[in-house]
Amino acid sequence: MVTNPLNQVILNPSFPPNLTTEATTIHPSQNVTQTILENGLTVLTKPVHTAPVVTVQVWYKIGSLDEQPGDNGIAHQLEHMMFQGTTTRPIQYGSLLETLGGDFNAFTGYDQTAYHNTVESNALKSVLILEGDRLKNALISPEQLDKEKGVVISELQGYENSAQYRLSRAVMEAAFRHHPYGLMIGGTKADVETFTVDHVRSYYHLNYRPDNAVLIVVGDFDPASILTTIQEIFGGIPNPDEPPTRVQRGQIPSTFPPQILPSNQPIILQEPGAVPFSLAIYPIPAINHDDIPALNILDYILDNGGRSSRIYQELIDSGIATDAGSTVVNLSAGGWLEMWGTTTNIKSLNRLDKAWQKMIVKLQKKLVTTEELDRAKTQILASSILENRDLTSQAMQLGLDWTTTGNYRYTEDYLKAIAKVTAADVQKVAQTYLKPEYRTLGRFEPTQTQTESTTDPNALNSAATKVNIQTNGHHRISEPPDPAAISQYLPEIPPAKVHTITPPESFTLDNGMRVLLLADNSTPSISIRGFVKAGEEFDPQGREGLALLTAENLMSGTVSYNGQSLARRLENRGANLEFTAATEGVDISASALSGDWLLVLETLADVLQNPTFPQKWLELTRQQQISELLESEQNPAYVSHRALQKQLYPKNHPLHSYPTQNSLRAISRDEIKNFQRTYYRPERTVLVVVGDFDLGLMRSQIETEFGSWKNQTTAPENPWPPVSLPTKFVWLQEEIPGIVESVTAMGYPSIDRHDSRYYAALVLNHILGGGTLSSRLGLELRDRHGLTYGVYSWFNSGWRWGCFTIEMQTAPENAALAIEKTLALLKQVQQQGVTPAEVETAKHNIISSDRVALGDPEFLAGVIMWNEIFQFTPTELNQFYQKIDAVTPSLVNQVARELIHRDRIIVVTSQPAITKPFVGRVNSPK
Repeated sequence: MVTNPLNQVILNPSFPPNLTTEATTIHPSQNVTQTILENGLTVLTKPVHTAPVVTVQVWYKIGSLDEQPGDNGIAHQLEHMMFQGTTTRPIQYGSLLETLGGDFNAFTGYDQTAYHNTVESNALKSVLILEGDRLKNALISPEQLDKEKGVVISELQGYENSAQYRLSRAVMEAAFRHHPYGLMIGGTKADVETFTVDHVRSYYHLNYRPDNAVLIVVGDFDPASILTTIQEIFGGIPNPDEPPTRVQRGQIPSTFPPQILPSNQPIILQEPGAVPFSLAIYPIPAINHDDIPALNILDYILDNGGRSSRIYQELIDSGIATDAGSTVVNLSAGGWLEMWGTTTNIKSLNRLDKAWQKMIVKLQKKLVTTEELDRAKTQILASSILENRDLTSQAMQLGLDWTTTGNYRYTEDYLKAIAKVTAADVQKVAQTYLKPEYRTLGRFEPTQTQTESTTDPNALNSAATKVNIQTNGHHRISEPPDPAAISQYLPEIPPAKVHTITPPESFTLDNGMRVLLLADNSTPSISIRGFVKAGEEFDPQGREGLALLTAENLMSGTVSYNGQSLARRLENRGANLEFTAATEGVDISASALSGDWLLVLETLADVLQNPTFPQKWLELTRQQQISELLESEQNPAYVSHRALQKQLYPKNHPLHSYPTQNSLRAISRDEIKNFQRTYYRPERTVLVVVGDFDLGLMRSQIETEFGSWKNQTTAPENPWPPVSLPTKFVWLQEEIPGIVESVTAMGYPSIDRHDSRYYAALVLNHILGGGTLSSRLGLELRDRHGLTYGVYSWFNSGWRWGCFTIEMQTAPENAALAIEKTLALLKQVQQQGVTPAEVETAKHNIISSDRVALGDPEFLAGVIMWNEIFQFTPTELNQFYQKIDAVTPSLVNQVARELIHRDRIIVVTSQPAITKPFVGRVNSPK
């Protein structure tokens, strides 16, 4: 959910006290200037000079809200077509935007379609010219439409792999039978297949127009000249005489009150799947309704993402659900509150439903507590700051507010209203909108699942079938894009500003713990990243998942606080602290408002040094992980990558083994306590803090909190066995009941992070498969042949390992052809190499994208952490660009010859099970 761009903290007297002493005022639209051109184009500009980066976004008031059965998905289809070039620039727009550097994408929503580009500020005018061109001159040809319809259908079929998506579709159709919000945003395969070029062109000309759009510019630009530039580019674009679709259709009725009451019988979806789950939908009014702030407070009281929420305490803590949550969707013509939950068996769905109803009745009959109300208000405020610290998110909030409410200042007004919500207001909205007769309930009851005996990930070749493919078949691979053809369509770009990032201050505590601090007061927040060398590589055989359960239970209690107290301390302030286990270590991630850094630091020190691992919390976490494992068994990407890993690495290698139900059940509390004592050690820990703090005070407090942390035992090392390339090409197929779209993963062991070829490999990969819209793989498989919605490649390089991987999503019948074309393209790159122009473009994009991303403090903290883990100096932040810039075409081609092994690659395709034909059943009320 995109929330609010905020630059300062508001502290309401009713909120719990903050560590800061003075309250400030929020101005979410601070420094935003709104200008409306003569042709009706709304322009929002906000100068932010923290870095030479700018985001340009164009939002159109056209989405699935403006559709009906028969043309469902046309807004989404048009979004895809907008990357196919213009009459003045008949070239893939991804290639043009890629050359500019930075980050670009687009999305379609219920109420809008948006295009966003974040680049270095020297490319600002170029992006404006490109966006102005496709607003006026989009090229929508029959040939491109046919191919892009295949891409869209691949995307939609990928969603169909999810049982949650299928149930949500059925429930939404029933809840909003005569409302466009009952349609899926992406559309349906049946409707997409019927789209004609005339239909799509007409839709474009009717709705992509200045008076139906907002142009947003946030970042480093000259306020004195920006409007002149915008007027030159956009001011002369006319509007058609006919009004846009939304105006023609007239006022769309709100989703509340419901036009037709739903049936009191649940929708039951019985299909192959992993875990049972339920979904309930309650219609609510439009986003501008006075009850929306109280409804959002209610949602945060139900589910704030932590252990202090009612859903966690009453559903998860009690063992009724393995996972559960709620969310409120606020849109221009209505919305809904949804509640969902997963259980261990189908019978438990009835118990879950009774608990839901009991929880709602309690909200209707009894006022929420002052602590709950204050916590929800604080969390809404904190999230509106923490989720919008980068330029892209700030502009996104302005666009979302404008397209859904017509008021770019909506969030400012909304937060003022949040501060005034009372417990009585929350009770009133629970009574008004959560009535049983308004609810639409859906249940997914899995009928056919894979059992552990056939899918044990630690049993080599357990469920995979080897098949043959014509690896030497002739496939004509198109030549790479002509750089001259791209450059002739690009506006002139002035040189980029020189921007050097201040290296962090680093020091080592007496106990060996490494600390890196970077003060940055651009937002009133802090970001913490940390790493403990206590990862899954140390899981004993038969206890796979030990590192995982240890990390997941660190917040379950300490000597000083139980799990609920730990959660409340953080959640009452809107702060978060998470631990994630991976192969080589445990990743620590935390964020908070700057006034709460001491609380987060104290909590982190306490849980790392003094965890108690209560048995009750362990059992809850164990069941949650087993449930997640079962769900993963239905995810074709997970299944393909897991099968690939166990093929590439020997049985005694850490990357070969995965947790199983049996291994998770076998782990005892004593084993977890011993694992923590053995591997959670200061000399194996890195801590990074980035944000708004005083360096001296932060350093002193870290020394106080962590300086007494001592080693309790000797930590054994775990030597990894050597790994060789596969001896030959192998293609394996895994079958998953219930899915409709295939996912293929292919790869082989490759270089680690310290290999001298790493930087050239990054450039090579960027050209090969770094992006779906502009890479060679993307242009060949998606743009030219429409075989896939997405195809990516990457060199995943760790401390002691590396792997080159390609992933693609295709229709089952297209998998073999897509694999063959991929292999042919690998051969082309290995034998013929890449061009100097491709290398220069890739280098520029890597450098530019990194500079843009470093504007997000969480990303910056992560980069600093990984540089320290790999034992690079703090100056690597800036030296990275120099190392990329030093890469030459000859070096890239040498690396291609050395690191591409098309004849020694393992391919795994997870595809629909076809051995036992099965037809799912949906019981839907008429």
